Amino acid sequence: MPSFRLSTRLSVVAMSLLLSTPLLAAWPEKPLTFVIPSAAGGSPDVLSRIVTNEMTKTLGVPVVIENRPGAAGNIGILQIKNKAADGYTVGYGNVNTLAVNRSLFKKLPYDVDRDLVPVVHAFDLYNVLIVRKDAPFQSAAALIEAARKAPGTLSFGAPGIGTTGHLGGELFKRMAKIDVLFVPYNGGPAALQDLLGGRIDYLFANTSEVGPQIAAGKVRALGVSSPRRLPILPDVPTLDEAGLKGYQTVAWGGIVAPRGTPADIVSKINQAANAALKTDSVRDGLNKLGAVPAGGSSADFQHVIDEETRRWGQLIEQAHIEKLD
Repeated sequence: MPSFRLSTRLSVVAMSLLLSTPLLAAWPEKPLTFVIPSAAGGSPDVLSRIVTNEMTKTLGVPVVIENRPGAAGNIGILQIKNKAADGYTVGYGNVNTLAVNRSLFKKLPYDVDRDLVPVVHAFDLYNVLIVRKDAPFQSAAALIEAARKAPGTLSFGAPGIGTTGHLGGELFKRMAKIDVLFVPYNGGPAALQDLLGGRIDYLFANTSEVGPQIAAGKVRALGVSSPRRLPILPDVPTLDEAGLKGYQTVAWGGIVAPRGTPADIVSKINQAANAALKTDSVRDGLNKLGAVPAGGSSADFQHVIDEETRRWGQLIEQAHIEKLD
């Protein structure tokens, strides 16, 4: 009798494998939906489209972008979480939605570890410290010196509380040991407008957003938050070079899927993304906007998420940044 039961169990397992394997082998049979938790035209949207457009060549089906902005990206991530874990809905997760928001908000409508699976780290995007073209500061060191001489008089802006522009500015403030005022804005354009109008003294913004203004001479770039100089701004020193040893802020982004998505499908999406990131067209497209291709395994991306969650959580606590509802 025991041998009969064992044989029956083995038959059931074998039948399950036979039924599931063709389903996985056939995937994908229809277009994928790629949810971006921000508005069309922003950095996440533009950069993600560069990658996903190339991924369609490997996957053999279209990747359809669905923009779901709002609540610092939480609405879009919730949309990904609530979709069926069948590989047909994936989306964009970044330093804010996967790391910063976990410490910044009192309560999130999703749990990164429980509700999502990291697929691939797609790219890194860096910030640039800029001032008006007629500002008296010719370097980051000069700006720091001026701030130290007149505590509490200078101000900096960033496109929203908890953004890398904000937290990068707080890190700059702590490492430089200066007392300056932070002014939050509803998006990068509003912050840039106030910088140009003289209402704030300096600004941390993504290179993809202010690269054209720098090239046109409308603003002066004093430093970048990357560990090495960027091809898009080869003459601009890193803030590490400028004297803040070890300074780095990365607005990284990647692909996530609902938790429970079959490992084979996660692997296929990962392979398609890695293949796209190795093409000249994608690398050139990202580099022109100041982004650096990443890539790697799902485990590699998980490591980035864990490390950045710890790092920014500590800064939020040390800087006494008030948690959001």
